[in-house]
Amino acid sequence: MARKKRTRFVCSHCGWETSNWLGSCGSCSRWNTLEEVAVAEESDNRVHKSRLNRREGEIRGPVGLDDIPVAETDRMLTGMNELDRVLGGGIMPGSFVLLGGDPGIGKSTLALQCAEMMKDQKTLYVTGEESLGQIRQRAGRLNVQTEMLRILTETETMRVIETSRAEKPGILIIDSIQTMYHSVLQSMPGTTAQIRESAALLMQYAKQERVTVIAIGHVTKEGDLAGPRILEHMVDTVLQFEGDKQSHHRILRSLKNRFGPAQEVGVFEMNASGLREVANPSELFLSEYDAAVSGNAVVCSMEGTRPLLIEVQALVAPAAYGMPQRTASGFDQRRLSLLLAVLEKRCGWTFSQNDVFLNIAGGMKLSETACDLGIAAALVSSISERAPGEPVVMIGEIGLGAEVRRVTQLARRLEEAKNMGFRHAVVPQGSTEQVEGIRISSVGNMEAAFRKSGLN
Repeated sequence: MARKKRTRFVCSHCGWETSNWLGSCGSCSRWNTLEEVAVAEESDNRVHKSRLNRREGEIRGPVGLDDIPVAETDRMLTGMNELDRVLGGGIMPGSFVLLGGDPGIGKSTLALQCAEMMKDQKTLYVTGEESLGQIRQRAGRLNVQTEMLRILTETETMRVIETSRAEKPGILIIDSIQTMYHSVLQSMPGTTAQIRESAALLMQYAKQERVTVIAIGHVTKEGDLAGPRILEHMVDTVLQFEGDKQSHHRILRSLKNRFGPAQEVGVFEMNASGLREVANPSELFLSEYDAAVSGNAVVCSMEGTRPLLIEVQALVAPAAYGMPQRTASGFDQRRLSLLLAVLEKRCGWTFSQNDVFLNIAGGMKLSETACDLGIAAALVSSISERAPGEPVVMIGEIGLGAEVRRVTQLARRLEEAKNMGFRHAVVPQGSTEQVEGIRISSVGNMEAAFRKSGLN
């Protein structure tokens, strides 16, 4: 029967739909984000063919909790401890994992190495961006040798699902979700409608067949995952691959995880033979720390369930070109401005005529407020040209009155500092945690913290 064509306008940011074009999205209020999408529609109003058929025996109506069969599900270990940590203990069968990151950061490399390590699981690797020869060259460079890996070059979503049903793999890798399209829709691959529809079909397939789907996604220039925001809500796990491509360090962070803690991080090192796990990230981030150099400080950040000691570097110099600069790498620049204002107003340090540069070593991004005290100590150390002399870890949140506020999980942070060889820690006043072998200085304000650490 002949098909009618209807036109819809879909927001490229949140996925909101409307039948008429508007200047701004009615859901997220962003301007010029509505894209025209032509959708083929059956004239007899039959069920849309883009939905997978239900499996026989699948529950259709509402049921009580006691009527749902209990199935004990064992996680599948990938063989990469850092990846298992980020996933919450391994891959959950039937889950949908979205892996995003900048171009060239190592997403495809991680997926291939994961397939090679899981030799007991049949893996179907679907590529829509590279040829079979290119995949073979990369596998040779990474020394991937497994008979359980099958490669498919295809971009039509239903054909991928049909092939996967015939192959019966345990893991389906899609590289990338932006290249997939569904023939029912008339729009181009990579558009909001195509990404959303392809992801919905793959999600249904993963749940029906209990196949783990790992979809690689592109990111925008702002660093967000490309495609509608509903894509991140739809999947079970969202992993973000971070790091400077000029550096060897890579950070894998879980932004969302229905089967484990979010914001967990795994640390890798990129070399000629692929990604290598870093078993002790704190040692990596402190490998070049020198307590005798001014402008350096050590903070302890809780990344998920893991405490990490990270070096902070600050450089404060007279502004020689008019307007003073404020540059932060790996730290929120607005938070830096707040700390500078507190240091000027409450502590008497003058930064208004100086350029301020802040860098977080190792390519890490710090967002926890427990790192405030270490950031302020690095700034004061640089402007005063004084160094602590001995390794000291600074832990505490700074309030607008220059008070040092208490933080969570202080005992775990102190244990990590002790394991890394630190014998002195500056912590907020009122904290009762004590760790044998490390001297603890409790302070109530920033002036006391600088005095205890030898900066004032």
